[in-house]
Amino acid sequence: MKKKIWLYRVFMFYYEGFKSMTLGKTLWALIIIKLFIMFVVLKLFFPNVLQKNFRTDKERSEHVIEQLTNPK
Repeated sequence: MKKKIWLYRVFMFYYEGFKSMTLGKTLWALIIIKLFIMFVVLKLFFPNVLQKNFRTDKERSEHVIEQLTNPK
């Protein structure tokens, strides 16, 4: 029973805080738009090179280690 009260109080704390924001809502909207661009739009334009060029996890990991330890 106390956990439910505690969770409710935490939820209400954040709910009331976000509800009374003015500038914060705009900033959160910008953050969400940036995350959408980073994870959805860029995923469409940049293919998964490791999955296309290497068949096994071992080959992928060896390639990544080689690229990290031997820069061009």
